[in-house]
Amino acid sequence: MADRTRNILKDGTANSRAKRRRHEIDGAELLDRVHAHLREFIAPPTPYALDAITLWIAHAHLMDAWETTPRLLVTSAEPGSGKTRVLELVAVLSPRAVEAVNVTPSYLFRKVGDEDGRPTICFDEIDTVFGPKAKDNEEIRGLLNAGHRRGAQTGRCVVRGKTVETEEIEAYCAVAMAGVGNFTPDTIVSRSVQIRQRRRAPGERVSPYRRRLHEAEGIALREELASWAAQVEGLCKSAYPSLPPEIVDRDADVWEPLIAVADAAGLEWARRARVAAVALVAETKRKAPSLGVRLLADLQKVFGDADQVSTEVILMELREMDEAPWSDLRGKPIDARGLSRLLGDYDIKSTTIRMGTSTPKGYRRVDLHDAWQRYLCELPQEPATSATAATAAPEDDGFDD
Repeated sequence: MADRTRNILKDGTANSRAKRRRHEIDGAELLDRVHAHLREFIAPPTPYALDAITLWIAHAHLMDAWETTPRLLVTSAEPGSGKTRVLELVAVLSPRAVEAVNVTPSYLFRKVGDEDGRPTICFDEIDTVFGPKAKDNEEIRGLLNAGHRRGAQTGRCVVRGKTVETEEIEAYCAVAMAGVGNFTPDTIVSRSVQIRQRRRAPGERVSPYRRRLHEAEGIALREELASWAAQVEGLCKSAYPSLPPEIVDRDADVWEPLIAVADAAGLEWARRARVAAVALVAETKRKAPSLGVRLLADLQKVFGDADQVSTEVILMELREMDEAPWSDLRGKPIDARGLSRLLGDYDIKSTTIRMGTSTPKGYRRVDLHDAWQRYLCELPQEPATSATAATAAPEDDGFDD
């Protein structure tokens, strides 16, 4: 009797384990289907963009696993490039999405601090918040800035009757944004996975998205993502994925959660995530440098092999450079005061130099050398070559095969 009981229990345990295995979701296959769903309606600017968006959506289902959450920032040079479509699809696939356009700070604060669960904020027309016409949006800006790190709170003063009280609202949540132009502050850009959409070329085709027809498929995928997230949450919490050597500092904070998600889905997605990370980070580094960095680069050309150059010669050389901004800064050419102000941000000051028998004001190579080394680093390699080292998932990635 005892043997029979043991056999029944053993068989029951085996059947239970087999049943659990049958109900386990294949993460790689699920991410492939999410990717295909997005590709049906989106013409991506690069092959890596949809991989990044897919992983970002999956990461939004695992918010309790991360220390930081990257923002998804979708921009374009012109309207009609598919930004809103990306955000619309992201909203359906993400947990507890709040589609925000022209919302008040109070509404957004209450949604982020909702007791029913942490939302995913999908903020369209974000250029109205950060663009040149934006007004009185410092509270929203502060919330979006603070909420990328777990435990971050934003404080507000609230008037109740005749009493002014303070309150702290949880700010940590996933945020996807879309807008036209280069409008977003660097503090948010540096915390973002950046996708720059382009208007479709004549030969590019996508299916028209009709929410009443296609939303059900997106909801089904969202429910599967939620189930898979529950399945791998413990693994993601304990994972510290190895990153490609090109992904460091703030970029590492941005991509670590997405690469951890990819590692949980298996070797192929682990490879794709690292290639996408290298490619998209390299693309962002190729954007136009700040005015200060442009000045440092142009001064390197002006100096050549010289150890010192007078301010007068520097200004003359800068103003004569083709396709440079120095001959027309806000309607005027750069002058000694403007040069000093821009270089002062890098702790570089003019000094009296000796040029033959004269002693004009100027700048020395030794004073510029440190800034040149720090801010004029080489541009990243092209994705096709640079990503080669990242194509293989690490052997010890914190996940079982």
